[in-house]
Amino acid sequence: MNHSLCTKLTALAQVDREKIYQWINELSSPETRENALLELSKKRESVTDLAPMLWHSCGTIAALLQEIVNIYPSINPPTLTAHQSNRVCNALALLQCVASHVETRSAFLAAHIPLFLYPFLHTVSKTRPFEYLRLTSLGVIGALVKTDEQEVINFLLTTEIIPLCLRIMESGSELSKTVATFILQKILLDDTGLAYICQTYERFSHVAMILGKMVLQLSKEPSARLLKHVVRCYLRLSDNSRAREALRQCLPDQLKDTTFAQVLKDDTTTKRWLAQLVKNLQEGQVTDPRGIPLPSQ
Repeated sequence: MNHSLCTKLTALAQVDREKIYQWINELSSPETRENALLELSKKRESVTDLAPMLWHSCGTIAALLQEIVNIYPSINPPTLTAHQSNRVCNALALLQCVASHVETRSAFLAAHIPLFLYPFLHTVSKTRPFEYLRLTSLGVIGALVKTDEQEVINFLLTTEIIPLCLRIMESGSELSKTVATFILQKILLDDTGLAYICQTYERFSHVAMILGKMVLQLSKEPSARLLKHVVRCYLRLSDNSRAREALRQCLPDQLKDTTFAQVLKDDTTTKRWLAQLVKNLQEGQVTDPRGIPLPSQ
């Protein structure tokens, strides 16, 4: 690459960064905020240090939280418009950027910012603006759990995220169900999360009931991606001895027969998980001479 081209590219990058600084400044003013939200949300993938810039700039996080709080009155009664939804989702996209970044994640959790999103996850309206709002809010939590950090799970377990995810898993759109199930899966894959869910029968049975309903629904309207997360949740639950005992009684028949053979024909990973799940539930089970399982004492 010749010298003049390098110089031009450097100059271009500098102009780009100047624009980023300008848009961040414009977030502080209500008059210029909407356009700045839009422009910055487009750049969040390409500017690697955008999260620290947002976090450490004066008034920026307060402006993003103001965007979120401004929407609360439109939740109940549900009057959220597409324009309002798009605007707040641009703010949420920037918060997701902060949640994902290693330098800002701990401070993001310490400030309890995810709690500002929970009212959005409580909504039940099926309109597109609300569906987009829930999905984008789930994306912020999904970005947190994707990091596999213990502090993230510890924080989430002090909140109501599990029942919120379960409700969306039961009645959300396919995409929202998939992200909510992914969040539950990530919580279960953590030892603290698995212990928490299996600590009481009420918690375990709520999770098992929703997963069972999802399997029934998936047998009618298959989705390989969603089924993969559901199977992984069941497999992880089977690592806990008390949950394993309960699953022997309540694992849906559709996971034991050939219901999903066609859906999974090209998915070797999920087929392996399913086989392992069935194996885990058979191991240590007492049978009579004919091989029929005996009820536990």
